[in-house]
Formats: sequence, structure tokens, C-alpha cells
Amino acid sequence: MPRTTVRDLARMKAQGEKIPMITAYDYTSARLADAAKIPVVLVGDSLGMVVLGYDSTIPVTMEDMIHHTKAVARGTKEALLVADMPFMSYQIDAAQAMTNAGRLLQEGGAQSVKLEGGRRMAATIRSIVDCGIPVMGHIGLTPQSVHAFGGYRVQGKEIKEAESLILDAEAVQEAGAYALVLECVPAPLAELISRRLTIPTIGIGAGPGCDGQVQVLHDLLGLFTDFVPKHAKRYANLGQIIQEAFCQYAQEVRQGDFPTSKESFTMDPETLRELTVLQ
Repeated sequence: MPRTTVRDLARMKAQGEKIPMITAYDYTSARLADAAKIPVVLVGDSLGMVVLGYDSTIPVTMEDMIHHTKAVARGTKEALLVADMPFMSYQIDAAQAMTNAGRLLQEGGAQSVKLEGGRRMAATIRSIVDCGIPVMGHIGLTPQSVHAFGGYRVQGKEIKEAESLILDAEAVQEAGAYALVLECVPAPLAELISRRLTIPTIGIGAGPGCDGQVQVLHDLLGLFTDFVPKHAKRYANLGQIIQEAFCQYAQEVRQGDFPTSKESFTMDPETLRELTVLQ
């Protein structure tokens, strides 16, 4: 199967076909997402929390993103691979943004990039798109601005905030983005924005009215237990399963029950006898 493209996503929206999207941060998870025919895989800067152990996405660097994007690129053959542009990799000026977006494609192997911000980032989005690099936008709760928001809270509940988000969404589309993530936005507002835009919207905590949905792999599989977002649904509790497996392994090692002959290698008896003689 050929790799999913931005044109495929536009077609899916036009035909009313919902778009599943998931994060991945390494080769193994990328292989599994690709095998499940997930059309869009995001190397999110959420890796800062669920992989690297930071308390936010802000410490994540370009080197972190390139390293993990390269691994995911090796594990995907059919999914459109999107890489997050980390904090301060695109905010200084358009030249910086274009350089770093190019690195995520050239060095990381991504097919597109995602960056946060609405009207204030429109010119930057346009500059990157004009370089031939597809851009996915991201508005609503933008985690890189969590300190400005005063925490992780729903955006757009008041009339002025809602109107501002609509203007942001339209500006991102006008700037040339091929899709837009809506994070932690009231469901009715997200549905309204989705109807107004011609590009696909991808929701996370934005209700069922978006054109697609994205979830963090670790939330979906129950691997990250520091906190569970309201918008996340656990489809498996692998964290508990893994912990139980670790406990069983440790117990068998302590009791001498592992490894057995089944997990061991043999050698020629004559060779062993010669070694014994040498001793």
C-alpha cells in the first residue's frame, strides 16, 4: 500500500470518512500502528512526559524530536508521518522555523510537521508551506503555552475565546495548513469550526464533531499512569500487565525457576569433558 498523503486526508474529509491518528515514539510502536492501518502517525512532543519523564513538553529539543522521528520513520511504511516542532524551534523567526521544519523531514524522515498557534503563527506556517513542507496546525490548548494559559484547561468556553479560536482556525487554513488539531475545545465549538473549514480537523478532547481524532499511545494503552486526561479512553491496561510480568520474572529469577533448559544452550559433551580435564 502507498503511504497516506495530505491529499488523501482532504479526500477523507470530503467523503465524510473519519481520520484516526495516534502518537508513536519508537520503532516498535510505529510498526504496530502501521500494521493496524492507522493513516496518520504523530511523533508528538508529548514524548517529553510519557517517554522522557519531564513534567511538560517545554524541555523537548530538536535533537529529541529528530532522534525519535527517525525511529518512527523506520517503523512506518503506509502512515503519513507527522513530527511536532518543539518549543522555541519555530517561534523566533521564519528562517529558524523553515530550517527546523526541513531538518525534521531531511534528518528525521517525517513527511510533514505540526506546530502550535493560530493567527500569530500564520505567517510562519505560510513560509514553511511555501518551502514545500506540509504543515498541520494546532490550536485550542497548546501545551507549549501552558504557563501562559495558567494550566491545562479547556479553551473557548467564553464568547471572546470562542470567537478568537474561530479566527485562529481560519487563519491557519488560509496560511496553507493541510489539517488542524483542536485540543481541549468544547465539542459544539469544535464541530462548528470543523464545518467552517475545508481542511480536516483532528480532535483531542474536542468531541466527535471533528473530522478525525488523535490520542497519545500511552494513554490509549494504559502505559502512562501519572495522570489520565479526561479525553483519553483506555482500550487496554498494558501498564498493569507489564508490571505483573516483571514481578513474575523477578520472582522466578530469585527462586531459580528461570532460566530452564528450554531457555538455555547446550554444548557437545566431549568438548565439555575436555574442559573438565583442563581444570
